[in-house]
Amino acid sequence: MRVATFNLQNLRLRHGHFDGARDMDVETGPEAARHDTDDRRLGARLIAEAAPDVLALQEVFDRAALDAFHDRLLAPLGGPRYPHRVCLPGNDGRGQDVALMSRRPLAEVESHAALTPADLGLETPRWIDPARPVFRRDCLTARVGALTLFVCHFKAPYPRAKKAWRVRRLEAEAVRRLIEARFAEPAAALWLVLGDLNEPAGGEAPAIAPLLAPFSVDLLGRLPPGERWSWHDSVSGGYGRPDALLASPALAGRFAQARPRLHRAGLGREAERHAGRRLEGTGWHRPHASDHALVAVEFPGL
Repeated sequence: MRVATFNLQNLRLRHGHFDGARDMDVETGPEAARHDTDDRRLGARLIAEAAPDVLALQEVFDRAALDAFHDRLLAPLGGPRYPHRVCLPGNDGRGQDVALMSRRPLAEVESHAALTPADLGLETPRWIDPARPVFRRDCLTARVGALTLFVCHFKAPYPRAKKAWRVRRLEAEAVRRLIEARFAEPAAALWLVLGDLNEPAGGEAPAIAPLLAPFSVDLLGRLPPGERWSWHDSVSGGYGRPDALLASPALAGRFAQARPRLHRAGLGREAERHAGRRLEGTGWHRPHASDHALVAVEFPGL
């Protein structure tokens, strides 16, 4: 089974047309809109090349946008089709929901968008209401065969980094509580936390520490440090690895040789750290598939 995660950067269908892979508050107007369809075609080509069996997505506006992307752009490329698709409403007011597309049946699909810190017995600072949802988007869970997935998109580290850190810490604690409630022995179960956890590079105390070792194994940590980056910020020119594949100890042990592959061919050419090939039609900043790479890992025989 090949499992992947990909932040599509604001996939939205508006009046029958796709918005592009752009942040709405930064890039607007006719010049930005000119590349919208090209962006989405590049995103579909990147997915078709990676050919995951199961794909976790972030920043999908709704199920209609997901279905249209699959049927209009991805399916005609002749690669794998994904008859099992899920995109449930989350808590992001801009419609940045998490989603799943799978070639295999999905079981036990569940949104946790309504879950609160109080539901889980989590302590909150005074400025966070314990009765409000703990996830800024959602933690979407689903089982694919023997593997249980926890698809997340945590709070970004802005505009106030310290407050954002605390929100992200609560989200990480909540995901851990969900895993511990689901499995009597979490270390012995087969599960994977994947998605955009928005952890900035270089932090001394990661907000997502409750999900890290020894609770899980960071599969991207199996790559050399210089090969782990999965995102390029066009504003600052910086690079980061917000995208994550955190495997249970049992899953990581069973697939001790599994190394993630980062598909960066859809990044804009301004991401100069990527010296490999680009998809035909990729521009300097746009058109591009996303500002994120697609990150995939193989679990043979699962």
